Amino acid sequence: MKYEKLYKTRVELGVTQSDIALELGISKAFYCQIENKQRRLNYPMALEIAKVLGKKPDDLFYEEILKDMKK
Repeated sequence: MKYEKLYKTRVELGVTQSDIALELGISKAFYCQIENKQRRLNYPMALEIAKVLGKKPDDLFYEEILKDMKK
C-alpha cells in the first residue's frame, strides 16, 4: 500500500526516493516509509514533499487520504 499519485509523480519526474529525502533533510528510509504509508504523514511534510515535486499537496495526497478515512 502506498501513496500511488506520489509514487507515480516521483517516477515520472525521474526523481529517486534518495533525491527527495536529501531535499527534505530526512533519511531515505524515513521517506520510503512515508511513501509506503508506514509512517503517518503530517501536513507540513506533505507541503515540503509537494514543493520538491512542484505540485500541490492535494494533487498528491487528497484522494487517497479520503479513501483511507472511509475505511
